[in-house]
Formats: sequence, C-alpha cells, structure tokens
Amino acid sequence: MIRFLILGGYFELMMYLQVSGKLNQFINVHYRYLAVLSMVLSLLLAMVQLVLWVKADGKSKEHHHEEGMEHEHGLKKRYQRVIAYVLLALPVIVGTFFPVVSLDTTIVQAKGFQFPISKESVGDPQMQTQYLQPNTSMYYNKTEYQKQMDKLMKKYDQAGTLAVTEENYLEVMELIYNYPSSFIGRKISFDGFIYHAKQDKQEDDFVFRFGIIHCVADSGVFGLRIHLPEGTALKNDQWVHIEGVIQSNFYQPLKRELPVVQTTKTSTITAPKNQYVYRSF
Repeated sequence: MIRFLILGGYFELMMYLQVSGKLNQFINVHYRYLAVLSMVLSLLLAMVQLVLWVKADGKSKEHHHEEGMEHEHGLKKRYQRVIAYVLLALPVIVGTFFPVVSLDTTIVQAKGFQFPISKESVGDPQMQTQYLQPNTSMYYNKTEYQKQMDKLMKKYDQAGTLAVTEENYLEVMELIYNYPSSFIGRKISFDGFIYHAKQDKQEDDFVFRFGIIHCVADSGVFGLRIHLPEGTALKNDQWVHIEGVIQSNFYQPLKRELPVVQTTKTSTITAPKNQYVYRSF
C-alpha cells in the first residue's frame, strides 16, 4: 500500500508541475519528454502495486506467511524498509513541501558571482552553479568539446548583428566568453534583466538571464557586462532589450578581461512569462 501511495503521489506531483508550468524551473524543457515518461511509468507501477495489494488482502494466512518468507530475501529489518520508503518518497516530499522560488537579482546580491563557477560549487559534482559563462565542457571530453565549439562558431560566423534569442542564448554566451576576440566589434542584440554590481564606490551594469543547462543543479545566471549611455537610469530586475557593439575591458573585481557591450540602444520591455533559458544539445 505504501508503494502505491508513493508512486501515486509522484504521478500527481509530476502532473501538477506539467499543468502549472512549473516543471521548467526544475529541468531543461528539452527533456520534458523524460518527465512525461516517468509520470506514465509511475502511474502504471502504481496500478500494479494496487492490484497486488488488493489480491494479497484477499488471500489466506498461508499465502501471507509465504509472502513474508519471500520478503526475507529483500530488506529484512524494519529500519531498512523505512529508509527505503523515505528515499522513494523524497521527490514527492520535496516537491510538495518546498516552495518553488523565482530567481531574481537578490540571488546574485546574496552570493555575488564568480567566474566561471561559484566558490561553493568547487569540489561538489552535484552542484555546479555557474555565473556569467555557461560552461558545458564538463559534459564532454576535451576533443569532443572542441568539436562542439567549432561547429557552433561556424553557425555564428556571419556578418551582421548577432541576434541572441531565448533558443540560442546560452550557446551564444558560451561562445562569446570562450572566444571573445572573435566577437570584438560585432553588433549584438539580446534581452535580459538589469543587475547593478557595486564594488567599493564603483557600480558596473550587467544584463543577465537565469539559465538551466541540464537541470536546476547546474543552473546559473548568465549574461554580459554593459556600458549604458550617461543619464540612463534603470533599476535592478528591470527587463531591457539591448543593442550595441561587443568590446573587451578589464574587470577589476574578477581581475580579468571581460566582454562588454557598448550599448547603442536600450529599451525597457515586459518580463517574459518564462524567465529561464535552456541549453540545446
């Protein structure tokens, strides 16, 4: 019965996340089919457990004794079964009782940002929170990663404005940070939210978007530093459309050269319904 409740609870949770649209805050939307598959399988397994439970409930004590003997070959002790059920129920517990938090600049303000990954991520393979540059090199060997980057460079090695969209946002940002010299002087247009990074008396402006590479464990805040025209007043979290030219400049807080966009046109826009972007593979 417990297994039926756990599997049924997982199915209902996944159905809720699908219908409410909150699933895209946990995984890359390109993997939605896997979530649907797991939802269907959990429903089928829940039905199997329900049938087994109903049959077992109507059988004789002798059958119950035989069933108990079979269980001896599995988890023999009560605490082992309790631990197993808790682990199985953990996704349902987390999804039900832990609220989904929408990310905004308060997350960046609380942690600051490092390059290319945050300090708390180092040494923890389960947590690869990234900042500024989307880094997919961890998912390939060195040769294969270089092939992927060369392929993308050919895709964007064209004249004219580099149009950054929701679909290509993360791959373009990865290229710009990997090969900044190849993009210097290139016109670019992209959308995101404003973040003012304060360092001593200096304030630097960035335009970011929160992105998910595979799942929330490797999510991060990605974007570019910008130079706004004098007198431009924009608040944190204000969504903007940026047009400008990519340049490079030394960024003292990180002690390295960073690509920067010298803006030629800035306009405020309405925040998109889904504020996340996802990596295509």
